[in-house]
Amino acid sequence: MSTRTAAPTRREQILKEAARLFAERGFHGVGVDEIGAAVGISGPGLYRHFAGKDAMLAELLVGISERLLSGGRLRVEESAADPEVLLAALIDGHIDFALDDRPLITLHDRELDRLRESDRKLVRQLQRQYVELWVEAVCAMYPALAEADARAAVHAVFGLLNSTPHLGRPDARPGRDATADLLHRLARGAFAAAADGA
Repeated sequence: MSTRTAAPTRREQILKEAARLFAERGFHGVGVDEIGAAVGISGPGLYRHFAGKDAMLAELLVGISERLLSGGRLRVEESAADPEVLLAALIDGHIDFALDDRPLITLHDRELDRLRESDRKLVRQLQRQYVELWVEAVCAMYPALAEADARAAVHAVFGLLNSTPHLGRPDARPGRDATADLLHRLARGAFAAAADGA
């Protein structure tokens, strides 16, 4: 049985390069010709895949919110109602996102307000559902912690984990595994500290 992952589609390649370029130079600092050149097609050729840059931005930001929520729901199902297993899995899943999709974090921080209102509302709705998965997991792990405090702790941990675009040059930080382990310990420590004060 083959374990190879499928090669990214042209659409996925375009989105990856668009995210990288938007994060580096801002949404308005990048033209469709530059995105096309990054994937080896003409700028006008992009219009076979997307209606324009706005459509790319929407797919990137809505898409990552959908992916985080579906991944979180899968971890809930796979945890067999074990709070320890679930919280560890949620943390690890978000760390994977934070380390592997750093341009999307930057893009979300800078460009969310550029989305059409309907897309922005969808992103916010998906994010709220994702937060609530975490709040339930934290409350199950730390029953003495008030729900409002658990929610505040979840948002604080997201801030910690989503700080990865600011960790410095790749050669100035530990390797991926060491960084993931550090982030996991910091997240668990934050939740434990919140529970200690309850």
